[in-house]
Amino acid sequence: MAAQAAAAAVGIRALLFDLDNTLVDTAGASSRAQRRVEDLLKSQYGYEESTAKLVIEKFNTKLQMENLDCIPGVNIDEERILLFEAALQETDGLDPDQGLAAKCYFLWKATRLQHMHIPDEVKAMLRSLRQSYKLLLLTNGSATVQREKISACQCQQYFDTIVIGGEHQEQKPALSIFQKCFQLLGVEADGCMMIGDNLDTDIKGGVNAGLGATVWINNNNVTCDEGAMPDYTVKSVLEVMDILGKERV
Repeated sequence: MAAQAAAAAVGIRALLFDLDNTLVDTAGASSRAQRRVEDLLKSQYGYEESTAKLVIEKFNTKLQMENLDCIPGVNIDEERILLFEAALQETDGLDPDQGLAAKCYFLWKATRLQHMHIPDEVKAMLRSLRQSYKLLLLTNGSATVQREKISACQCQQYFDTIVIGGEHQEQKPALSIFQKCFQLLGVEADGCMMIGDNLDTDIKGGVNAGLGATVWINNNNVTCDEGAMPDYTVKSVLEVMDILGKERV
């Protein structure tokens, strides 16, 4: 690793970090939020545990299919209340209950944001790296949703620049958004390293954009397919320090 780390560090001047499930445990925060909604449905509305879980499953399925990033003027809260309303209706077969849907959604949203934070050891790492590199946060998603997350975890202070996919015509893995990052940083592609958990957006995008190196945060022990070969695969973002030959803080 030492020889690889020295090689990786040569010529790297800027680090591009993904946000969700790279710096912040979004999946964990979402799980906590889902449990709170399940508890609400069971304790106050008489739902059986299996039925409450089914509502959440249906909401999650609809949420994953959501594509509101490029629709101007859309109200994310209103749209996601409708997702909960549909999930409730499909589960219990009753007439739509927007009041209950709104309660579920705002509880889910508030709980998720409450648990969005950057761990102290990751904050220390970012502060240390910023002494030697330019740091850029590159995250996909709705501008409204991602800005709320960024505000909740107070990560602005750790980055020179923040780029949110929903604020641009294209998101990762599109070449154009990586080129925008290079422009903002004032660094060529081969002087940048992409660090993220998503093979399709972070790693393929970084490779296709000609970045000097890519680091895949493999949180779930997923097998890497041949179409997206990162230069480095790690289990924790803290291992970036090892790759760059830096002492951990």
